Amino acid sequence: MNTETFTPRPTSPTRTAPGEIPAARVLLTGGTGKTGRRIAALLPGARVASRSGDPAFDWHRPATWPESVAGVDAVYLSYPEDVAAPGAAENLAAFASLAARTGVRRLVLLSGRGMPWAAASEQAVTESGLEWTVLRGSWFAQNFSEEFLVDEVRGGTFTLPVPPAAAEPFVDLDDLAEVAVAALTRPGHEGRVYELTGPRALTLAEAAEALSAATGRPVTHRHVAPAVYREALVAGGLTEAHAELLTQLFVEVFDGRNTPVTDDIPAVLGRPAGDFARYARRAATAGAWAPTD
Repeated sequence: MNTETFTPRPTSPTRTAPGEIPAARVLLTGGTGKTGRRIAALLPGARVASRSGDPAFDWHRPATWPESVAGVDAVYLSYPEDVAAPGAAENLAAFASLAARTGVRRLVLLSGRGMPWAAASEQAVTESGLEWTVLRGSWFAQNFSEEFLVDEVRGGTFTLPVPPAAAEPFVDLDDLAEVAVAALTRPGHEGRVYELTGPRALTLAEAAEALSAATGRPVTHRHVAPAVYREALVAGGLTEAHAELLTQLFVEVFDGRNTPVTDDIPAVLGRPAGDFARYARRAATAGAWAPTD
């Protein structure tokens, strides 16, 4: 996996004020993923939970949860497949119940913007009786440089079941991670649903232009029918159910519902949200799309 580098800006205070939670009492589920590892870099000392960790944490094995959550005040909830995936709401509700019984104070859920089918998972957190914050992220800019589309972009064409004119205010995950740190460690974010976007909406054609400028070689977007895309995902190793879920998500969230930009990132961080073109230049400089032998 080829991933971009970034410069973390630690935000955990050395001495906590009333209402603040120290990094050592924060648990990051999905702590080695795209969002979790960024939060971990900003919160040295936070507990990182993953299936390969010690102790291991697996969302599909509830017996692994208690050891990870013991002695924790705040938890970042990142569900591996998607918060709209079958079983996600039930697992999140069971985890929230365990968290409440073991003294956790605060839950911060990573959700998706414009996804009404994620309502049950969000409800599992918002009705937990604990302090909660929901982070509804726009489409991640880093989908183009980490894991998902990186090889296609490197090859000069990325494929999606979405028309080139579809517009999205792609969110930089470095921004999302900083908002998550604020929600996890500082008071004032309880009961808030943040919709996290970049500063402008780009069509997929415009995103391809930004990637071309950053890489110094042509990058184009190719639109295919949803059925064709779903078949390609299955051929690549996904289950029929997972391929259907992803295809449906892409088609629906790019239907224009998420095009408007919000000011939630500037409001929380006190600075503008990161622009897609800047992200692309940073990723290219870090070698995200460098040729591989």
